[in-house]
Amino acid sequence: MRRNFTEKSFLLCAAGALAMTSSAAIAADDAPDSGPTAAVSAATADMTAPLAYPDTKKVDVTEEQFGVQVADPYRWLEDDVRGSKEVADWVASQKAVADGYLDSLPGKDALAAKMKALFNYERYSLPDEAGSTYFFTKNDGLQNQSVLYARKGLKGKDRVLIDPNTWATDGATALDAWVPSKNGKLLAYSVQDGGSDWRTIRVLDVVTGKVLTDEIKWAKFTNIAWVGNEGFLYSRFAEPKEGEAFQELNFNQTVYFHKIGTPQSADEVVYATPDRKELGHTAEVTQDGRWVVLTSSSGTDEKYELNVIPLGKKRAWKVQPLVQGLDYDWQLVEGIGDTLYFVTNKNAPKLKVLSVDLKAIRTFRGPCGFDPSKECNLWDYVFTDIIPEREETLARAQIVGDRLVLSYLKDAASMAMMTDLQGEPVQQISLNSIGTASGFGGRPGDPETFYSFSSFNQPGAVYRFDSRTGKSTPFAQPQLSFRPEDIALSQIFYPSKDGTKIPMFIVHRKDLDLSSGAPTILYGYGGFNLPQLPSYSAVRMAWIQSGGVFALANIRGGSEYGKPWHDAGRLLNKQNVFDDFIAAGEYLIAQGITTKDKLAIEGRSNGGLLVGAVVNQRPDLFAAGHAAVGVMDMLRFDRFTAGRYWVDDYGYPNKEEDFRNLLSYSPYHNIKSGSKYPAVIVSTADTDDRVVPGHSFKYISALQAADTGDKPKIIRIESRAGHGSGKPTDKLIEEYSDIYAFLAKWTGLNLTQQ
Repeated sequence: MRRNFTEKSFLLCAAGALAMTSSAAIAADDAPDSGPTAAVSAATADMTAPLAYPDTKKVDVTEEQFGVQVADPYRWLEDDVRGSKEVADWVASQKAVADGYLDSLPGKDALAAKMKALFNYERYSLPDEAGSTYFFTKNDGLQNQSVLYARKGLKGKDRVLIDPNTWATDGATALDAWVPSKNGKLLAYSVQDGGSDWRTIRVLDVVTGKVLTDEIKWAKFTNIAWVGNEGFLYSRFAEPKEGEAFQELNFNQTVYFHKIGTPQSADEVVYATPDRKELGHTAEVTQDGRWVVLTSSSGTDEKYELNVIPLGKKRAWKVQPLVQGLDYDWQLVEGIGDTLYFVTNKNAPKLKVLSVDLKAIRTFRGPCGFDPSKECNLWDYVFTDIIPEREETLARAQIVGDRLVLSYLKDAASMAMMTDLQGEPVQQISLNSIGTASGFGGRPGDPETFYSFSSFNQPGAVYRFDSRTGKSTPFAQPQLSFRPEDIALSQIFYPSKDGTKIPMFIVHRKDLDLSSGAPTILYGYGGFNLPQLPSYSAVRMAWIQSGGVFALANIRGGSEYGKPWHDAGRLLNKQNVFDDFIAAGEYLIAQGITTKDKLAIEGRSNGGLLVGAVVNQRPDLFAAGHAAVGVMDMLRFDRFTAGRYWVDDYGYPNKEEDFRNLLSYSPYHNIKSGSKYPAVIVSTADTDDRVVPGHSFKYISALQAADTGDKPKIIRIESRAGHGSGKPTDKLIEEYSDIYAFLAKWTGLNLTQQ
């Protein structure tokens, strides 16, 4: 489980405080004469007066699907803003309205100052050791991008290797993945520009600090896996057609080998499946350099095929099938010689650890071996269960020294333990409080590993862990401007509509008076098998310190309780997700924590869909909503970039049963004209090539055109920004001071109080 790209990076972003980048904002002077100037002055004079929205053109587009006439009057807003003047003018006019309103919000500057102070602490990544050099990133506090450092030995002096803050004046070019070679003398790293999912991979000489001539373009959803010290494996798509880089569907991902010092044109194809163009592939190399493990998938479900390649003195790239059929989750833990260790959900919905003996496969005298044309069952011969399924959900497994380090989720919080390589218990790893432990990366034979622990009231502290002694020692601990013990953190369980008990975390200041209810943000995601775990966010802490409550509902669709929890919140069960979230709001109100006129909801990506859907279904329940980079047109999501992968969670719009289900909750298609809606702010970005901004553009246009009451419905659109990652710190503060000031206005939170 050592993939160094963002896990399931073609999925929808689930993090609550990931943000989009803004720099060259579209000037209000460029807006057409459609009313934005009047709207700005009206908002400035009286924030309770209805906003005058720009006139948005409607087109006569209606399609019949399974006997249903589906209108799509704003389809023209799907065009790329870079290539369409009409869409660019629309963006400018919407920006004029939103900027005028947001600039007038009371307490916004005070909130921004509070966020700035809360961001101003040193933040470290987990170190990665190679050739006695430790590599890690550090942010001094308010740097737009974290800086990559090298340290010779644990006690050595820190040396700057890469400072991405020098790459772009707007801070929107970010250092993404970085992986040192085995001997630590070279480092491959990927560059993300403007928040896009596309990556450029480059190579650095660690000793001299010189960037080599190697350059890989059009990499996406990729790992960087070194083969010795001579080169690395990566995944890429073909160069997109002119003008379609941010909308074209992604097919035919291919694994290549790049030899250091050679041009990209000389890279060797290692694995491709042109006859199965829908498959995506990633490559990993075991720490001992014996095997390449190729993992293939067709969508977002944890259903993978495995192939392996033996690595010898000569590179033959001889691909040998290991697990065929997209049936189960397979996550490589590590390899030791001819034995590979995996986490899998085969016959274990909450996952287990097993080993596979590749030597036994080669020498097996049964009907198959490595021959995919033969049928046989090798399980009784070469696969051995090491760690059986438990009541808790297994989140991660690592081999460190001669130990297995196992991370579990128990009611959406982390717990960890160690066993030997045969699965015999060695030690429980104490984490002391409710929170999230991440890391524990290591290698066989080396007892050293690092992990980070964080919670809602505690930024991530990094610890060095010795698997021989079981002792943790601090590597980097943040110095904070507040006392974590002043923040109350609790977990409750509430019943959903069908009686299922749903966990929810509730966070607020200990001295907060809840006798009349408090302004509250309820956050949710609910999809793609992604758990929502306790984590620190400076922007959320600013809300909490201002006297607000933050609540995180662990609704179905995630992996908090394994595969059954995911399955209960996807496809034809998707309504459970919305019911769970609505029930969370009802619980918070019933318990007196908040009231209907003080409750705001928030979600990103799949969570933006969540906000749009529940606002349509229960507009009476909420005072305000923030739908960020959401999937809002459920009938066309699969036609752009990575959207085709999401059919595993949403279903196929061209299949009748799925179509009718999708149409029943699609935010764009279910706006209730004639109902009073809460205040709604939608946020997106022009370079979002994960969930294309046309989703948000169409949804806000339909919302503004409908009769949904006088509360504002506005859209905040960033320039040179993507789905979330790579956002500079100053723009994150700028964005969330806007959004949380909007939510504060409509929930009654006084941002100027101390």
